[in-house]
Amino acid sequence: MDKSKQIDVSVVIPVYGSASILPQLVARLQEVLEPAFGHSCYEAVLVHDCGPDNSWHVIEGLAKERPWLVGIDLRKNAGQHNAIMAGLGVARGRHIVTMDDDLQHDPADVSRIVDKLREGFDLCYVQFERRQHVLWKRAGSWFNDFVARRLLKKPKGLYLSPFRGMLDEVRDEVLRYEGPFVYVDGLLLQSTSSIATISARHHSRSDGQSGYSLKKSVSLWMQMATSFSVVPLRFVSIAGICASFIGFLLAIVVIVKKLSTPDLAVGWASLIVAVLMMGGLQLLGLGVIGEYTGRVLLSLNRRPQYLIRRSVNVDARVSDDQVVS
Repeated sequence: MDKSKQIDVSVVIPVYGSASILPQLVARLQEVLEPAFGHSCYEAVLVHDCGPDNSWHVIEGLAKERPWLVGIDLRKNAGQHNAIMAGLGVARGRHIVTMDDDLQHDPADVSRIVDKLREGFDLCYVQFERRQHVLWKRAGSWFNDFVARRLLKKPKGLYLSPFRGMLDEVRDEVLRYEGPFVYVDGLLLQSTSSIATISARHHSRSDGQSGYSLKKSVSLWMQMATSFSVVPLRFVSIAGICASFIGFLLAIVVIVKKLSTPDLAVGWASLIVAVLMMGGLQLLGLGVIGEYTGRVLLSLNRRPQYLIRRSVNVDARVSDDQVVS
């Protein structure tokens, strides 16, 4: 990036189905960012992830009188993390903050995140005192945290919140990833171990419903598990070894019983249990291997991370119809 064009803070926000919230979000951002960072020293990058409503038209209208407001419209839904990558690609800030579009993350906390980064940390996550999420989302977050600690070596007690801040050098490392399956937190944890946290309040959603469904959450977990670790493959290998060992022991038991009791009939139950156990393990192994193979195939085919249809208030660094792969 041309450092001469660099500003102090960029706030990157993926937008999906939040047309009714955007005017309030933009007003709140301007209300807290301008006094904190000064005129022309901040920007907000709204990435419209091809949602079901007219969010893009709202973004265009809001950006007309606000040069600090950058809008990017994606040609097709790419997912939250891929949309964030699109925003990171155009952000000009020395300090970059990502947050959600539903005002559950308070824009007033952006300056607190930046203060932590200025203390010398590369990355800062917001830890919420009490999250305003439904039960299945809280349970999913707990499971994601459990897996991330083992697959990504995530520090214990660190909540991987989408409300986070990073230095531009860390952003540059993240953008070096060109694969189609993006998991931003995995890329961040690979880029630095200098991580700070701050506590903040998690607010209720202002309007509408979250666009993050159970299906999308499971898909994101699969990206984390198979794009940043070979642990699932090792798990299948260990499970296969254990199953083979158990089968070998059972075979010895059956042989001993048959020798000691010649008229003992070897039952159908023992046979079908062995077949089902080994068949299930084989299908599990094939499924995991297939998941990895499919991701390798799509990466080799250079499937794009996102496709930009149009933009507003973006300079010559990014042109319309840009494809990032």
